[in-house]
Parts: sequence; structure tokens; C-alpha cells
Amino acid sequence: MKNILYLLLAVILVCACKRDAPLTFKAGTYEVTTQGHNGDIRLSVTFSDSCITDILVLEQHETPHVGDFVFDQLIPKIIRANGTGIDAMTGATVSSNALMAAVMQAAKMAQVSDTAKFKSAGLPIQQQKPVKGTWDVVIIGGGGAGMAAAAEAAQQGNTVLIIEKNAEVGGNTLVSGGIFQSVMPYLVWDPEHPDATTGVGYDGKTYDKVKSGPGCIKDLETILQWSEKPFDAAYYTKHTYEPGNIALMAPHGIHVEYLPVLQELKKEITAYLAWANPKLASGVPETDLTLFSTKNLHVFQTYYGGLRQSENKREWVYSNVNMVRQMVEQGQELKPWLAKMGVTFLERQIIIVGALWFRGNKMLGADVDTNGDGTPEHYDGNWGAYVMAPYTAFAKANKQNCLLKSTSATKLIEDGKRVKGVKAVMADGTPVTAYARKGVIITTGGYAANIRRVIASNNYWNSQYLTSRMATTNRSSLRGDGIDMAKKAGAALTGMGWTQLMPLSYTDYGSLAFGSVSDAVFISPRNGRRFVDESLERDVLSAAAFDNGITLYGKQGAYLYIGGQETTEPNEKRGVDVPGKQYARKPAQLAQLLKQLNINVSADTILKAIRDYDMAVMDGTQPADVSKRYATNTIGNVKRLKDGTYDKATYSLDDALLTIRPLAPATHHTMGGLVVDEQRHVLNASGKPIPGLYAAGEVTGGIHGGNRLGGNALTEILVSGRIAATSVTRDAAK
Repeated sequence: MKNILYLLLAVILVCACKRDAPLTFKAGTYEVTTQGHNGDIRLSVTFSDSCITDILVLEQHETPHVGDFVFDQLIPKIIRANGTGIDAMTGATVSSNALMAAVMQAAKMAQVSDTAKFKSAGLPIQQQKPVKGTWDVVIIGGGGAGMAAAAEAAQQGNTVLIIEKNAEVGGNTLVSGGIFQSVMPYLVWDPEHPDATTGVGYDGKTYDKVKSGPGCIKDLETILQWSEKPFDAAYYTKHTYEPGNIALMAPHGIHVEYLPVLQELKKEITAYLAWANPKLASGVPETDLTLFSTKNLHVFQTYYGGLRQSENKREWVYSNVNMVRQMVEQGQELKPWLAKMGVTFLERQIIIVGALWFRGNKMLGADVDTNGDGTPEHYDGNWGAYVMAPYTAFAKANKQNCLLKSTSATKLIEDGKRVKGVKAVMADGTPVTAYARKGVIITTGGYAANIRRVIASNNYWNSQYLTSRMATTNRSSLRGDGIDMAKKAGAALTGMGWTQLMPLSYTDYGSLAFGSVSDAVFISPRNGRRFVDESLERDVLSAAAFDNGITLYGKQGAYLYIGGQETTEPNEKRGVDVPGKQYARKPAQLAQLLKQLNINVSADTILKAIRDYDMAVMDGTQPADVSKRYATNTIGNVKRLKDGTYDKATYSLDDALLTIRPLAPATHHTMGGLVVDEQRHVLNASGKPIPGLYAAGEVTGGIHGGNRLGGNALTEILVSGRIAATSVTRDAAK
């Protein structure tokens, strides 16, 4: 027995000595490659015989300001720690883990003496002195809604604190398409000047009006025949409700609160068709007419695009008409407000997946003077438009305005009468106590990254579609924290069972695959044919993908998105390879790619489906198998005439460069959340405001019904962020 004890003691001592022994390596420089969020990460890691001495990034494709900052922030920590036991950065978990996996791989190549010790080697936590302060407004969440609220509140003279959980601000807005829906009257048909080809914008400049999309008039004619009788829910107890099929929906009425919208819209459509029909009869193609678009059309499409029936057919959900009107009306003010902060725009009205109409506004970035030298600097895309522009306005308004990143709000501070502030904790454990003189605004977003919550609350999707393996387009931090905090303070919830799935999602991590659907086709890997009208709502497309796709790389409902090299969506990258995500191939190379992807379908069948589709588009007819409402371009190469029609004699598919993406649905947007009124007060179960508490953006519910139109989220978060800030200021002045 003593011998066994001595042996065990000896083993323990040896292990302890080994654990305490310094790490050793085979000195040298080692090049390693690992898979990041958006592609390969390639590093050059140099070791002495005892430590890491240098890490160089040779190649990386991580999303700017979402994943790429981990290299600057984590590499120095890894070198200091001499190991990879460093916490991943919140909001950039995949990129962080990929970086550390690459360094671990290099250490093994360098024959590290103790892999477990290297993997666990971290840095001691250096907790700072507790942070405590008071501001007029405290905002929880620095995404699109939070930044809009911060800028508006600061511009109104308030001192503002933003508490952001992630290591960088921007939230889901940074990884969105960046397009907000709002009709620009100066770009579309004007009944007072019906033949005008130009219009004067909000900035006094003259812009060319945009042309109609193919299929728009057919939808307008359907709406013109929409029954004005009360919505007949009983009809759908015996008949299947088909979201997206407005021809079948129109005869069965409308919810009474939307009737005035429909009646006004019918008057607008009648006036437009009285102008358009004679031109069509004379041979003018629809694509050469000025686009019809009104605020009433936006409101009505938000209604029927979000009108949904639960899976058990017992519950109906649709958007709050007052909230929708507010979003649409105040969406008209966004361009002037953003432009004053330096945001620049593409002056077009474009269509994105699930938007239902051509009214998308693309922000190109922002020109803002961030360093105070009097000369604006340019910041591209979403980072410039949704972060740097409002952040600069917020930061310059008052020196007391403050942003705390990598800081998680944990609870609301209440005194029995009102919400007075927020308790939070920094990544290093430092406690934060932030008091709000006027109010707290929750802008923490939804919970689409919390797959368990999505599944547990679901009452819309077939349960076989939602599994624990489902990916998300969301940042990893979008888990419903703000909803939970407000609920503990007595907030009521609504619509929690309705989650939108995004059909344009990559099969690796579920990240959003930006791309136009009006000039691309969805092909089933089961039979090589189109299986859905690609211009329908996102939930319709996702359901069709589940029914017609396959399981690829562990993802259900995988299908092939195929577009040509030319696209109508600005800044979309086609015609290039992105490993694991996108393939640029000539038709003659398609069979080889299908074999590589383990898709057992004939390339000839797919190419025939594309040719048939292209021929219908060029002829202005509907494809034989599956119709399409809005088809703005062919997949194959063809020249277009001045009036927008096609010169069929120039058509060639064989010479086209196809852009092919294996995609699958992923969780994208949660329609459920906090109950708020039009002033964005958070309401309790009795429908009364919780004093001092406000909310904006995706953390709220009831605005989008059961399905959100593409581009409506960005309109809503900007509008509601501004409203919440204004309400805080106004309420404090009472």
C-alpha cells in the first residue's frame, strides 16, 4: 500500500514539475493556415527556444470592424501570455478562435514542450477601479438603433453613455446589407408631373427618376382588386394560407385598421395606371416607365408581407398600423438627417431579397471629420454610415458623452418608482454603475443567435426545420439580454414565437450572403431546376429551400444560388472565388464543381433551367415551371437596348461567368420583443409605461408582424432610435 502511495506521489510531483517547467520550442518561423469566418487566415509565427517572438498576418478576409480587429487586439496578448489561453473577443468569437487555432498549430510545428500549458496560458485579470457616474441618457447597445438614439439624444443637448457588450460598436447593423426601405418621391412617378424624368431631391439637386421593374404593374393591378371586406380568417380554416401569393390573398379581405391605407392606395394606383396603360398599349415596355411607389404602398406591403398564420393555424399576427405608418412617414426624414452627419447615398431605388418593391436606399459611407483638423475623412459602407457618422455627432456634442465597449449590462437600477440607471461589468470584471437623470434606452437587438430560445418560443416554423444545428446571420452576442433585463423590471413581451430565417446564408457559419435575387436563380440540388419565385418574402424562400434543398455540410435546406457576373446590386462581389462560399465558373466547368460539392445532379439540367429562365426574361414572359415577379436581368450575357429591352441575338450562356453559392436558411431576425408604444416607452403587462425605460430597434416587438420585409429593419431602427431619444428629452421636460 505504501509503495502505491509513493508511486502516486511521485507521479503528482512529476506532473507538477512539468506544469511549472518553462515552455520550450524549436526556434524558427512557421507559416500556418486555418479557416476564419470569411476565408483563410494565414500567419507567420516566430518562436525562440522559450517563447513567441512575433506573429505576422499574411492573409485574412475577416469582416472589417467585426472580425478583423482581433488581430490588432489579441496578437499582442498572445505574445505576452506566450500561449492561447486568451478570452475570445465578444462579437468576434469565430475570428478570435480561428486566430488562436492557427497559433496553436504553429506551436505544435515548433514542437512545444507542453501543448496543454500553451493552450491555457493567459494573462492575469487586472480589474480597474469601479466606474460610477451619471448621465442624462444611458443607452444599452451600440448597434444601429443605439447609435441613432445616441446621436439624436446628444444633438438635443443631453449627456449620453453607451454601454456596448461587443468589443466594437455596430452590432448586427455592421453585417447587414446596409439598405433601408423608404420611397424617395423625387426618384419615382409624380402624379403632378407624370411625364417628368427628373426630380429635385432633399438636397436641392436634380436626379434622374428610376424606371419600373418588370412585374410591378401586375402587382398593382392585383392590389387594385383587393377586397375591402373584413379579413376572412374563417376561410383559412378550410383552405391553405399561402404567404406571398397575393393573388390568392386579395379576395379574402383586409384587417379593418388597414382599410383606409388600401383605399388611398387604390386611388394612387388608378391615377398611375391611367397614365401608364396608354403607353403600354403603344408598345412602351414596362421597364421604360417611371416607377410607381408611394408611402401607402410601403405601409400596405408591410402589412400583407407580415400577415402570417401560426403553424397550428390558431393564431394570426400582423403589424401594428400606427407603428408602420410612423416608420414609413419618419423614414422620409432619414436622408436629410444622415446627410447632415456626412452620410453619402447611391441615388437609386433598389430591390433586395424579401423587400417586395424597388425602394431600397443604399448608403455608400460617410465623410466625417473625426480628428478635428477641419477636413473630413471618408469611411466606407456600413461602418461609415451607421457608426462613424452618428458616433462622431455623439462624441463631438459633449465632452461628457462616453462609450464603454466590452461591457455587459447586467440589470436595470430601480427605486420602486422608475428606472434610474444600469448595472454593468467590463470584460476584466470592473463593475459599472451608470445613473440616468432622464431615462434608459434599451437597443440590444434581438435573439436570433440564441437558437435554444428561437426553438423554445417557435410557433411558426415546422419543428423539423429548426434544429440546434441551425446557423445564424447574427453576431454571437444577439441573445436577448435586453429583453431579459426589461422583463425583470416588469416589461411585457409580444410576438416571441416569430423568427425570420434568411435564405441567403452561407453553409459554413451562416453569415449573410449579400446578393440580388432579381437577377439570380435558386436551383434545387435534387433535380437541377428552379423551385421558387426568388422575389418573394424571406420566410417563403426559406420554407421552399427546406422543401427542395438537401443537407450539405450539415446544413438543412441547402440549395444553389446562381447569378451572372453582372448584377443590379451595388458593391456585390461576383465573378470571383471565395473558398467554401462562392465559385466563379464557366458553364463548361459546372459539372466538375457539382462533383466537388458532392451534388448529384446533371449540369446540363441546371444549364437548361437557366437558359429557359433567360429566354422568358428576354421575352417579357413568365418562366414555364416557376414564375417570377421581378426579374431585372438574365444570367447569361446579353446586350440591352436603350429602352431596357434585350437584344436576343447577342445572348450567350456559354460565355457567361456564373457566380455559384451553396446557401441554406439561417436565423436572421426576431419579430418578438418588448411591448412599446409609439413614443417607444416600454410597457408593462397592464399596458402602462415603465417610467424611465425606453426601447428601440429589434429588441421591441409588434412592428413587423410575422415576417419582416427586407430593408424595413434598418428604416425602423433609425426611426425608433430617434423617437426614443426625443421621448426621453420631452418626458424630462414635463
